[in-house]
Formats: sequence, C-alpha cells, structure tokens
Amino acid sequence: MSMKEKRAAARPEDERLPIGATIGYGIQHVLTMYGGIIAPPLIVGQIAGLKPDEIGVLIAACLFMGGLATILQTVGVPFFGSQLPLVQGVSFAGVATMGAIVTSGGGLPAVFGSVIAASVIGLLIAPVFATVIRFFPPVVTGTVITTIGLSLLPVAAGWIVGTGEGSNAAKGALPENLMLAGITLVIVLVLSKVPVGAISRLAILLSIVLGTIVAIFLGKADFSKVAQGDIFALPQIFGFGLPTFPIAGIISMFIVILVTLTETTADILAVSEIVGTKVDSKRIAAGLRADMLSSAVSPIFGTFTQSAFAQNVGLVAITGVKSRFVVTAGGGVLVILGLLPVLGRVVGAIPSPVLGGAGLVLFGSVAASGIRTLAQVQYRDNMNLVIVATSLAVGMLPIAVPTIYGQMPAWFVTIFHSGISSAAVTAILLNLLFNHLGSAKNKNAFVSAPTRSIPVAYLDAFEDGDSIVDGKIVDRDGNEVAVERPAH
Repeated sequence: MSMKEKRAAARPEDERLPIGATIGYGIQHVLTMYGGIIAPPLIVGQIAGLKPDEIGVLIAACLFMGGLATILQTVGVPFFGSQLPLVQGVSFAGVATMGAIVTSGGGLPAVFGSVIAASVIGLLIAPVFATVIRFFPPVVTGTVITTIGLSLLPVAAGWIVGTGEGSNAAKGALPENLMLAGITLVIVLVLSKVPVGAISRLAILLSIVLGTIVAIFLGKADFSKVAQGDIFALPQIFGFGLPTFPIAGIISMFIVILVTLTETTADILAVSEIVGTKVDSKRIAAGLRADMLSSAVSPIFGTFTQSAFAQNVGLVAITGVKSRFVVTAGGGVLVILGLLPVLGRVVGAIPSPVLGGAGLVLFGSVAASGIRTLAQVQYRDNMNLVIVATSLAVGMLPIAVPTIYGQMPAWFVTIFHSGISSAAVTAILLNLLFNHLGSAKNKNAFVSAPTRSIPVAYLDAFEDGDSIVDGKIVDRDGNEVAVERPAH
C-alpha cells in the first residue's frame, strides 16, 4: 500500500462496516429524510394541479434522482463528489420559486428548463464559489433560510383547508380537517419527546403514518386508487413535456442555486467537522459540482434541484456512524424506492390535513434553523439588524398579499412573487452595500468589516497560546515568532 493509499485509508469517513449494519444504517438515513424529500414534489405537484398518479411519478423521480445524487456525492469520481456522508435530495429552497414559475403560466416545463439552465451556471461557478462565499455570511443565509420556512407555512395551511368536497378557503377549514391536523401535530410533539432516539428522529414520518390511520377511521382517507397503475416503472424522460427556458424563471432559479450552493457548503463543512476529517477548497468544489450536475440532470427524469440534507448531518452527529458507505447504501435504497411508483401513489393518497399538521412542524423547523443561524450574527455597531429586518419584511410581502406585484412586468413578478427570491435579493444587495463596498477606511462607524477567512494550512503552523500583538505573532511567553517570507 502506498503512502497516499494509507493516508486515504486513515480518513474516518472511509471506514467500512459489515454489510448488514451498512444497509441498516443506510435505511435509517432514508427514513430520517423521507418526510423532507417527498414534500417538494408534493407541494409543486399540487400547485401545478397534477392528479394523484402524476404526483406519484414526481415523487418516484425525486427518490430515484436523490439516490443517484447521494451515490455520486459519497462515492465520488474525479472532480465530482465530496466523498463525505452527505444525503442528497430535492431542496426546499426552490419550492416557493418553482411554485411561482408554475403559476406564471409556464407550468412544469418552464420549471424544468429553469432548473437545467440555472444548475449548469451553478456547475460552472462551483470552483470559484469558495472565493465569494464571504458574500454569503450568516446574516444573508440565516435570513434566506428563515424566509424559506415562513414562505412554506401557507402551504401547510392550504393542506389543512384541503381540496376535497366541502373545502373552501374563504369560509375556513372544516372542523374535522382542523381536528385531524391537530391530532397529527400532537403526535409529532409527543413522539419528539420520546427518549428513544430512533422514534424521536422519525417523529415526522411516524406522525404521518399514525395520522393517516386516524383519518381512515374518520373516513377521511381514500386509498382506492393506489392499486391503479404500475407497481414497477422506470423513470420517464421528459414525461411532463420538453423543457422551456424563460429568462425570468432562470434568473429566479439561479438565486435559488446560490442559496443551494451556500447551504451545501455549510453542510460539507459541518459534516467534516463532525466526522473529524479535513476538507479543502478542492473537496468543497467537488461536492458542489456533484450537487449542480445532479440538479442539471434531475429535470430530464422529472424532478428538481438537489442539495445536501441538513437533518442527515445531524443524524451522523447523533449516531456517531461516520462511514460514507453507509450513506451510499441509503442512496441505493432511494433508487429502489424510486423504481416503485406504487409507493409514490401511497404517499399521494395521504389526507392533506395530516400533511398540514406535520408540515407545521416540518416547515416551522426550517424557519427555526434560519433563526438559529441569525442568532450567530453580530448586531452591535453595524447595520446587520437593518439588513435582517428589511430583507424579512420584503420577503413577507408576497406571502402576506400574493397579488401585491400583479401590476408589475412578468419578469419582475416571476423573480419577486416568491418570498424566498425577494428576501435573497434584498439580503445579498444590502449586505454588499453595508458590509462590503468601499475600503475599510471609507466605511462609516456603523458598518461591520467584511467576513474574513484564513487558509487551514496557516492554522497548522500556530501553537496553543500564540496570539497577534501590534501586528506581530507572539507565543504564550510573549516571544516573537519569526515569519518566513517567500523569496521573489
């Protein structure tokens, strides 16, 4: 074995477990993120007015591509894949924007075209994204993630109201719908409190199952159409029509791609810290390229942008299972599930009030994650509070009054009709204006310095107790440490 091979074998993420344990832990990863991965195709499919069997096709494609993307990310090929235990799946970040593209008249073909074009651009910029990551500090990403969660809460409310007979949003939800959603919500909260980790981590999925059982007893569930259609089916190539490429849609999806790149970078850094392995800019770029390649190919099979799932990063931390091959096995399970559209039809038949009750926690947790990120932001002696306040307010406008931009040009509506796009554009521009433009000397006293970063290689040279005093490096005893300057 060469030295290079020995170093590679020493990486914690390269550990190989027995086949039974690998598959078992892989299935656990799938179950942990299953509730999250099926939500985007459910939401977009309902916005697009698809029938249950068509939503089943969307879900199957979503699982199939998520599995392939996970395998690429964990196994890795030259230039693609971080080789870390990261589960890939359809990103929440694009849901609201894709819904806006659908309702603007382009339908799903416009969504698929926008995703392809924006992802190809994302693939091209992935290598240089690490150099501009400083323009996406927590004040921006926290605001955007919070807005994602808040913008999806009306979807949960719509699910609770329902679309069946007797449903009327103007009159309010039927009492039995509210009761069903409330029961599901209580089940989520109770299961989340159970001290058994396997149960609390699966609270969302288990609550949907138990809520559906309650709905069956109440006569609010109809699974009669589950048997109609194929049990096994290969993914369709452009099954919803050839993609179209609206410029406004591409621009709005590119904003989502920037958010996705930021989120995946954060997940790569987080999981590498948990696993105890080092990542450099090349490895991050390889992970982002895998993300973008998967996103660009996904619409061919009828699904959407891919990104790393944060909840699975948490699962790695909780279980202590660091092997990337465990997640590879999970990707294989996702591929198998994607080839069985009957499972998609089962999910598509789940009563919407049940999804609404679980969605309150699911979407609320996304917003809470953003708030947790915003809690890391320094608000003293800078304009960060103004950035957060303004961006959230602008992001909430189309959520509070969906028709607010009805008199504006179509391209403007497509970009800003989505609360996530509105908040992202505002946060990025205000952060550039207040925290980056101009030299440090020209900035006023209320503007914070730009985000800085130091290469990891430099940190390896420091020892415990070293500090910088008057521009010089000194050790713990106060002795100056010599600095080697490169020869010219």
